[in-house]
Amino acid sequence: MARSVKKGAFVDGHLAEKIASAQAAQSKKVIKTWSRRSTITPDAVGLTFAVHNGRKFVPVFVTENMVGHKLGEFAPTRTFHGHSGDKKGKISAGSAGGAPAPAAAAPAAAARGGPAKK
Repeated sequence: MARSVKKGAFVDGHLAEKIASAQAAQSKKVIKTWSRRSTITPDAVGLTFAVHNGRKFVPVFVTENMVGHKLGEFAPTRTFHGHSGDKKGKISAGSAGGAPAPAAAAPAAAARGGPAKK
């Protein structure tokens, strides 16, 4: 649920101070923060934040399109490595469609010592 307009956007106090000092000094230095819950305000546009994702700090360069979103939205906490069933479903590069070609069956039977089908 959205925050009340009357209250305004939530930004941690210590982060608001760092943003104000960076804007006053026109500093491009990276601002390190653990505050994933803070909302990106128009004052933060053009700054780079190092947002902690639980393991490391992810650099986030703030643009105009990010205003109103939370910092944590741009530093994912989980890494998706794919489903475990995908390994079986992979098709080898040599065969098309997963089924062996009919011409390839005869040499394979001869290699096993069986009679070749005609």
